Amino acid sequence: MRLSEIVHPNQLHGLSIQQLESIATEIREKHLQTIAATGGHLGPGLGVVELTLGLYQTLDLDRDKVIWDVGHQAYPHKMLTGRYKNFHTLRQKNGVAGYLKRCENKFDHFGAGHASTSISAALGMAIARDAKGENFKSVAVIGDGALTGGMALEAINHAGHLPKTNLLVVLNDNEMSISPNVGAIPRYLNRMRLSPPLKFITNNIEDQIRNLPFVGGSIAPEIDRIKDNIKILTMVQNKVGAVFEELGFTYIGPIDGHNLRDLIETFNMAHSLQGPVMVHVATTKGKGYSYAEEDKVAYHAQNSFNLATGKSDAPSKPKPPSYSKVFADTLIALAEKDKRIIGITAAMATGTGLDKLQAKLPDQYIDVGIAEQHAITLAAGLACEGMLPVAAIYSTFLQRAFDQIIHDVCIQNLHVFFCMDRAGIVGADGPTHQGMYDIAYLRCIPNMVLMAPKDEAEMQQMMVTGIQHNGPIAMRYPRGNGYGVPMQSGGWEALPIGKAEVLRQGNDVLLVAYGSMVYPAMQVAEILMEHGVQATVVNARFAKPLDIETIAPLARRIGKVFTLEEGCTMGGFGSAVMEALMDEGIVVPVDRIGVPDILVDHASPNESFADLGLTSGQIGDRILKKLNAIGDRQAIASS
Repeated sequence: MRLSEIVHPNQLHGLSIQQLESIATEIREKHLQTIAATGGHLGPGLGVVELTLGLYQTLDLDRDKVIWDVGHQAYPHKMLTGRYKNFHTLRQKNGVAGYLKRCENKFDHFGAGHASTSISAALGMAIARDAKGENFKSVAVIGDGALTGGMALEAINHAGHLPKTNLLVVLNDNEMSISPNVGAIPRYLNRMRLSPPLKFITNNIEDQIRNLPFVGGSIAPEIDRIKDNIKILTMVQNKVGAVFEELGFTYIGPIDGHNLRDLIETFNMAHSLQGPVMVHVATTKGKGYSYAEEDKVAYHAQNSFNLATGKSDAPSKPKPPSYSKVFADTLIALAEKDKRIIGITAAMATGTGLDKLQAKLPDQYIDVGIAEQHAITLAAGLACEGMLPVAAIYSTFLQRAFDQIIHDVCIQNLHVFFCMDRAGIVGADGPTHQGMYDIAYLRCIPNMVLMAPKDEAEMQQMMVTGIQHNGPIAMRYPRGNGYGVPMQSGGWEALPIGKAEVLRQGNDVLLVAYGSMVYPAMQVAEILMEHGVQATVVNARFAKPLDIETIAPLARRIGKVFTLEEGCTMGGFGSAVMEALMDEGIVVPVDRIGVPDILVDHASPNESFADLGLTSGQIGDRILKKLNAIGDRQAIASS
C-alpha cells in the first residue's frame, strides 16, 4: 500500500513492518517537498513519523481519540487522515491548516496551537467517556518541551489521582521545544535517555546466550524473541521513571521512537494496562533530513527552501531590519549600561531575538521554558528586588498569563516591561497565533501603560521609555521588517508618557492611528487628497493613557473621526478613542477601522489584510464612502 492510497488511518491495520517503513519514507518525502515549497514547521513532524504510524496501527480511529499537543508535529497525522491529496496547500489561504482544527477534519479531536494542552483535553475526554459508559481509548501525545508548561504538570497531577480512568500519554522526547529545553524536567528526561537499564540488558543478553556450549549462532530467532520479551518486561519495571510512577502513572520507556516494531509492541501493551499510562518515546527532531537533524533550532520551521542545499533559493535583497532584531539590538545596548535589565523569554529565544542577548550578556538572560505564567510572576519577583525585567513574549502567548499580569504585576504596580512581538496579523500560523487581542485585554487593567511604535526608530525610543517608566508598561510591535528609517546607535530619549504626535494637518477628516497602522494612515491621507479631502493624521503612540488633550480639540473641530489599528475593534484602540470622546462630551461620528469580531484564518499577511479591508486603498475607499453618506444625510437634513 502506498501513502497516496490511505484515506483513513485504519488502513494501517495489518500492514507489515516493511510496508509501514515504506510509508514512513513516503511521509518524509511528501513532508519535505511540501515545506520546501510552502514553508512551515519542518523538524517536529519529521521526528514523529514512526511514532504516528506505530500508534495508529494499534488504535481503532473510528472510535479512539488521539490528542496532539501544539499541533505543528501533526503533519504525518494529517497525511494519514485523508489530507494527503491537499497537503500541498499547507498553510495557504483556504488550504490545509498548519495546526489542528476540529472544523477541518473529524480526526482532529482537539484544536491546538499553544503548548501543554493535550493531557488536560485527553483526560477530559476520558472522564466524559466513563461518565457516559462509552468505550474508547483516549491518547495524548506531548513533547518534552511542552512538558515544561505548568498546565501539563497540573493535568498529570490530576490524572494520577484517577487510578480507574484509562488514559495513555505518549511523551515524545526529542530534547527540544523550538530551542533546546531548559529546566529540571528536561534534565531529568535526558538522564533517562542516557541511562536506561533496557539498553544494557538487551545488548548483553545476546552475547551471554551465544557463548553457551552447543548453542552459538543456531538459535538467532529465539534470541530475538527473548530480547523482545525482556524489553517489554524491563520497560514496565524501569524505575528510572519513578517520578511519573509516584505521580500515579504506569511508566514505560524510554523506547526508540524510530523502531516501528518496538513502538507497536509497546503501544499494544500500554493499551492493555489499567489507569493512566505514560510511554516515553525518544525521537530525533528533523529525523531523515540531515540539515534538520544537525540544526534543530533553525529547521524547527522554515520558509520555502531548496531541498538539496537546505537554503532559500530566493535572491537576497537588502531589507530593513525586523522589529525583533531592532528590539534585541536596542535591549543589548541598554542592558550593557544597566546590569539591572534582565531579558525573559518563554522558550522563544530565537523568535523574539533574545538569543542575541543570551550570546552577548548571558547573565542578564532567562529562559523559563513554555511557562508564560511563571515568566510574568518571576518578572514581578525580580521587580520587587529592584531589577528591570523585560518580558519578551508573543502577543498570542502572553494571553496565557493574563491573571499574573493583573494579580502579580499591575495590582502591585511593579515595573515590568512587556514587549509583545507578533502583535497583529501573523499570517500562515492562523487564528491561534494572531496577535489580535492584547490592546483590548491590557487596556482595562489599572496601572498599565500601553504603547506601540510607528516604525523601528520610534521603537528604540519606546524601549528607553519602557525601561525608565516606574510601573507596568507594554509595547506591541508587528511581525516582519520595519520601514528602513534612519536610526541612532544610542543616546535615545524617552517619550513623554501618553503624548501623541500630529503628523499631518487637514480640515476634513481626522485619522487617529496606532502603531503599525500609522504609515498606512499617511498613505490613506494621500489617497484622500487626490479626491479633494484633507486629513489630519495623529500618531497616537499610546493607547493608554490616551492623549485626549491632543485628540479632543481636533475631533471637535473636524467632526469626522476614523481610528486605525491592527487588532480587534471590540474593546480595542478605537473603542478607547470613542470612550474618551464621550467622556469629554464630544459627540461626533467615529468609524473604527481594524479587525472585526471574526477569527482570522491562515493566509499570507497581505491576503489577510485584503480580506479584512485593511489595505490603504480599501481604507481610503471606505472613508470616501462614509464621507459621501454623511454628506447625503446632511443635505437631506438641510432641505
